[in-house]
Amino acid sequence: MDQHIAEAIGRPDLIRLDDRLVCLRFETMKVVSALAAVRHLLDTGVVRRGDTLLDSSSGIYAYALALACHRYGMRCHIVGSTTVDHTLRTQLAVLGATLEQMEPCSDLKLDQKRRVERVHEILAEHPGHHWMRQYHDDVHYLGYRAVAAMVRDGTPGEHLTLVGGVGSGASTGALAHYLRADAPGTGLVGVQPFGSVTFGAEHVADPEIIIAGIGSSIPFGNVRHAAYDTLHWISFDAALAGSVDLLRRHAVFAGLSTGAGYLAARWERDRSPRRTVLFVAADTGHRYVDTVFARHREAVPIDSLAPRQAVDRDGLALPWSRMDWNRADPPA
Repeated sequence: MDQHIAEAIGRPDLIRLDDRLVCLRFETMKVVSALAAVRHLLDTGVVRRGDTLLDSSSGIYAYALALACHRYGMRCHIVGSTTVDHTLRTQLAVLGATLEQMEPCSDLKLDQKRRVERVHEILAEHPGHHWMRQYHDDVHYLGYRAVAAMVRDGTPGEHLTLVGGVGSGASTGALAHYLRADAPGTGLVGVQPFGSVTFGAEHVADPEIIIAGIGSSIPFGNVRHAAYDTLHWISFDAALAGSVDLLRRHAVFAGLSTGAGYLAARWERDRSPRRTVLFVAADTGHRYVDTVFARHREAVPIDSLAPRQAVDRDGLALPWSRMDWNRADPPA
């Protein structure tokens, strides 16, 4: 029996959609990394119960850290993006977390820069606060060890390719790390939005939006570029079609990043007949009801979509591009 709701929220479901396509579905994925990170910091004496944990977040990590702080008797302070909505603000307040939300800003790079600057100001004012550094501290890898074990138990003897958003680097990077401890041949396919600097696609802009959570306008230290075999860059419109098809075809209600991962996973499955492809569904679709699912009639059939195979980053183009990364080092 779980001792706290965060443990239940962080436990994923493994759902086989067809013979070689598996969905690793979370209610809120970052709860996994936040819980394990806070537990480790307490066990190693870096923080003590009652201390204040601090970080910057565009939304999902704020909720995860607030739950972890509630579980372990910590205080939580979030410097939040303009994208933090009313529902999340209310949840954070009731959970006892404090939120400083940035003023509205259409430039995501500026929004992230302002949040980090504010974190440094807070640390100067309150040196006893602990900055979680979700984008740079690999303590956030620890929670995925148990998830990888669950995946191995649920897919015995199958040769896996893991597909999912790159984001902060902790989820797909950590899962691949732990899966490869037993199966070095496990493939890793990263999904990015156009405009993300992480793998050098900042020169291609998406006219809609940058898909939250899977890319970045600033470099992240937790991204281990040399872990990735292949990359897919997917636009908002293509990801919308993927999210709608996943709900319509398989009844899985998940977010926009999952729709992008689902598209990439289907493509990789169809070209790897001896592999099972597992894609990560990081959160539910509730945040996207108005922006994605209410527009379901606009979704193009996913069978009409295919990636452009790029040789290098100069060849990237909307709405969908694929490139062999071959476990290379970060772009210059």
